[in-house]
Amino acid sequence: MTDSVAVIIAAKDAETTIGTAVASALAADEVTEVMVVDDASTDQTAAAANDAAGGDPRLRILRQEVNSGPASARNRAIDESTAPVLAILDADDAVLPGRFGHLLSFPGWDLAADNIVFLPEDGFDTRSSDWPTDEGARELSLAAFVAGNISRPGAQRGELGFLKPLIRRAFLDRHRLRYDAALRLGEDYDLYVRALMAGARFRLSHRVGYCARIREASLSGRHDTADLAALSEATKVHLSSVAAGDPAFALLRRQNRDIRRRYLLRACLDAKATGGLPAALRFALVSPARFLPILRGVAADKIAAARGAQPATVDARVLLSPGG
Repeated sequence: MTDSVAVIIAAKDAETTIGTAVASALAADEVTEVMVVDDASTDQTAAAANDAAGGDPRLRILRQEVNSGPASARNRAIDESTAPVLAILDADDAVLPGRFGHLLSFPGWDLAADNIVFLPEDGFDTRSSDWPTDEGARELSLAAFVAGNISRPGAQRGELGFLKPLIRRAFLDRHRLRYDAALRLGEDYDLYVRALMAGARFRLSHRVGYCARIREASLSGRHDTADLAALSEATKVHLSSVAAGDPAFALLRRQNRDIRRRYLLRACLDAKATGGLPAALRFALVSPARFLPILRGVAADKIAAARGAQPATVDARVLLSPGG
């Protein structure tokens, strides 16, 4: 018998998109639960989800009176759902027909992910047949996963942390894993790293099964300083959890340094915004361990500015290119 799937959707003010997400999930026979966590929305998110379900009893809406972020919202849905397989779906995205059956057919996995197509907001058409359809899958190691998340200057964002794998509930429960509620940035990346550290078998297919909406707010790449600080601490914990001889150690160290540099630069700019250049210098000159990453961040920004701003693409693209 095929495992049943609980689709989990954390939603905040998503009335214009959540209907597509809910409808795509309910269209799959393998889905026995669609758990929408309305994370203190101020619009008609819940009503839009109900309208899309058309009375389908598989939909359940959980209301949060105080916004807690996607990690906490997902944890609540995980704990209140019952299906043995979990699928995270963002409130402005959609899954393609046949996705769950394809992933469930893989042998021996704890996490199973497929390719993502990013579609422009004004052209969110999930009917294309031009995307990769290769049904094979490869094993994703901790080192390969971390390497696939390291930012490279001038390269388009394509982090494997964007993946939305199916996850076996039994694996999460056995290793006492949940999303880190302190994270509002990188919460998926953090969970996958910790799962791989716990020995998760992570299968990855190039076949497109998940459609993500490109939104202007996401393209800006801007995050609160506190979000970067929390992610920096999480990557520090990751690094401390592996031995220096582990193949992933150097990659985790680089990732930690990159995130910490982003956080320190943002915090320095915050100090400048509130107290002027003297305040920024006081913050930066506390120690070389703080000053040097900030200096590198400033230099990287200057180089990027000299090269000229690159317009954010709004063309459809896939996360994993053929052979990539």
